[in-house]
Amino acid sequence: MPTVILTGLPVPGSPLADELRGLGFDVRPATGPQDTASVLAGVPADQRVAVVDSAFVGHVHALRLALTDPRFDACAVAGAFAVQPGARDVLDKAAALAPEGPGPYADRLADAVEAAGTSVQRPELGTLVATVPAGPAERDAATAAVAAVDDEAVRLRTAVKSRDGFFTTFFISPYSRYIARWCARRGLTPNQVTTASLITALIAAGCAATGDRWGYVAAGVLLLVSFVLDCTDGQLARYSLQYSTMGAWLDATFDRAKEYSFYAGLALGAASNGDDVWGLALGSMILMTCRHVVDFSFNEANHDATANTSPTAALSDRLDSVGWTVWVRRMIILPIGERWAMIAVLTAFTTPRIVFYALLIGCAFGALYTTAGRVLRSLTRKATRTDRAAQALADLADSGPLAELVARALIRVRAGSPGALGVAVLASAQLIFAATQMPFGAWAMVAAAGIYAFFAGGAVMVPLKGALDWLVPPVFRAAEYTTVLILAVKADVPGALPAAFGLIAAVAYHHYDTVYRIRGGTGAPPHWLVRTIGGHEGRVLLITVLAAVLVSRAADFPVALTATAVFVALVVLVESIRFWVSSGAPAVHDEGEPA
Repeated sequence: MPTVILTGLPVPGSPLADELRGLGFDVRPATGPQDTASVLAGVPADQRVAVVDSAFVGHVHALRLALTDPRFDACAVAGAFAVQPGARDVLDKAAALAPEGPGPYADRLADAVEAAGTSVQRPELGTLVATVPAGPAERDAATAAVAAVDDEAVRLRTAVKSRDGFFTTFFISPYSRYIARWCARRGLTPNQVTTASLITALIAAGCAATGDRWGYVAAGVLLLVSFVLDCTDGQLARYSLQYSTMGAWLDATFDRAKEYSFYAGLALGAASNGDDVWGLALGSMILMTCRHVVDFSFNEANHDATANTSPTAALSDRLDSVGWTVWVRRMIILPIGERWAMIAVLTAFTTPRIVFYALLIGCAFGALYTTAGRVLRSLTRKATRTDRAAQALADLADSGPLAELVARALIRVRAGSPGALGVAVLASAQLIFAATQMPFGAWAMVAAAGIYAFFAGGAVMVPLKGALDWLVPPVFRAAEYTTVLILAVKADVPGALPAAFGLIAAVAYHHYDTVYRIRGGTGAPPHWLVRTIGGHEGRVLLITVLAAVLVSRAADFPVALTATAVFVALVVLVESIRFWVSSGAPAVHDEGEPA
């Protein structure tokens, strides 16, 4: 059980001790700063411990934010300070020195811990109150201020993302926050709600796979229910501060698993009615994944860049002051709320083919809109990118042993440094052109894949710090995924497109996993993993070789794709699960763009 040390003489009639016990703390008194160190010595070092001034007046949720948030080693508001085991040594040293000075002792401890090099999170309280009154008059005023603000209303409001899509903001969050509170009061965890959302989406995909109208209607309804639960899990985490690394991993990956499973369900349902839309399903998945890689790469390239301003960004900021333009710009990129609502309605009332046509058109427009804006920002800003950003882009490029070998060879011979993006685009263009023009199984296609591997190494031979180098990873994603799609289409045998769908889904999971590791500050997956699954250029070369070897037995090509998909999925999933359940995994919670 976590422990809170109440410092100072107790205040008659104060509910503070009961409030702290209600938050799950064991409350121990200390008459003054001089006694805090001895009380601390009796608290196990592997427990969260807090120091709170006995004269504290404030909202319970202000205490909850300061004392129970698991994401930070140290956190404080006025009069209350808490540390997790990672910062315990620093707290013990600060308490032993009994820092002197004005203000509450808890605040002085927080300042001493921060001065020692430990970052102290100080949450924004807004209208919430957290203070230590100096006398009876100030205490009465603070108590009145607490009574004037509805603590629970603030807690419910802040459980919702501050930046979300139009559909989510106005059609889901107004009631999903109350579902989150209902779950919290019954002891449900965000991970349980996330799992329920996944199961609901998988049932929806199964209904869609029936190919019957009742199945499509049920699938549409269940998909919306799954999305409500998807919003609820994050709101529950924020409402009850139940953040966890496992929750981060589930939340980061289940959205894609749900959406792509539903695509597969639609394709199976259409096939039962004689309509083959696997190519459209695969195209939708490719487009969505590449669009996300554009988002991730741009953000990683620019989030710590210096002189990171541009006229385009300034215009966007000015438009943000015109309320309606914010919602229009969020809606037209078809974020997850709008996208799932569109899929659900069209599934219920139309056909899978129409669903995929709408997805491809809407997502293509959104991708063009966002990419064009980011290209303009990159060309008009004079940003200096850091080594960390260049490494993140190199990791997102997912270069395997072949590209690395070429890059090292080119550096040794002191080859010129061509523009990375230009090289990547030329390599990818010739690969896709060859795939579209050559017959299935042509050995010349293997040569094109070899050329692609060579120039892929050339693209990453120097740090990716150019203005548009953040486009290199999405260009490679598009080249790899599209080549697999084209070869599966040209094989023209049953099962080739579903097998290609499975392979790209497995590789896409690896790429999303890489993104969230980088976002958490832990870097890319281990190098052995990237080498084992070949890197993007190695997988392209493998698939083209398989097509050439099996040209006279094209019916075996789906088997080869499936075997490759299973291998990639097993290797990536085992390592991913090992990492995300480990103590070193970051607590990544996606509060970014609603895509």
